[in-house]
Amino acid sequence: MRAVALALDRLSAALNSIALWGAVLAVLVMVYAAGWQVIARYLLDAPPVWTEELARRAMVWAGMLGASAAFRAGADPSLFPNMVEIRGRLGLVLALIRAAGVALFAAPVIWFSLYGPNMNMARGFLGRSLDRTAEMIPISMIWFTAAVPIAFVLIVLHMLAGLAIRLTDPEVYTPKETS
Repeated sequence: MRAVALALDRLSAALNSIALWGAVLAVLVMVYAAGWQVIARYLLDAPPVWTEELARRAMVWAGMLGASAAFRAGADPSLFPNMVEIRGRLGLVLALIRAAGVALFAAPVIWFSLYGPNMNMARGFLGRSLDRTAEMIPISMIWFTAAVPIAFVLIVLHMLAGLAIRLTDPEVYTPKETS
């Protein structure tokens, strides 16, 4: 069981690394697009139409991937910020409460990203985005809206990995020693 938990944690860490690089790339794209917009508008007097749209879409990717990385790092807002340090049954209960909260929040987002009314995938968030294009960039909106379910799937994976490590940790049921 511990080997499965460690493998899940390694997968979580690897995907987190990819998400971090994606977030950094998205911020760079956003800065480039906004910078080019300023240069083209004020120096060249010919602002391109695509820069604002690209900056907005890059901001969504940066924010969503950054949120998943923040969750993995424990830098997300939390009701129990020192939960990781608490051992014993209380620590396990707090970890399970956090996992339940994540599941309750993420499950509908992931579900409705895939399915719409009557379990129709064409009417889900991604399905509706497939045929739409951005106003200024003739690319399917799914390339932009996919950031939301991808980030939530990553958050759920990070949550499962953290919970699996905690559940298989031999010190979980041992109260923390006081000095």
